Amino acid sequence: MPEFNYEIVKQVKTLSESNGYTTEVNLIKYGGGRTKLDIRKWNRNEDRMLKGITLTKQEGLDLLEALKELDFEEVE
Repeated sequence: MPEFNYEIVKQVKTLSESNGYTTEVNLIKYGGGRTKLDIRKWNRNEDRMLKGITLTKQEGLDLLEALKELDFEEVE
């Protein structure tokens, strides 16, 4: 099995922090590939990534447009 590697190119924003876990938005490269937008939970005490989502540039732009149109008053 090939070794899993990643590089955090830029830490964009920490959205929340609780009990040693953070939810972060980062620009990240997996396996030396292209830089992608990554939103996920991290355990920084162990430098371990948890569940999250990785988006291409186009998916990130589409998400940005969708969020601009969202009425946040509907979010509880």
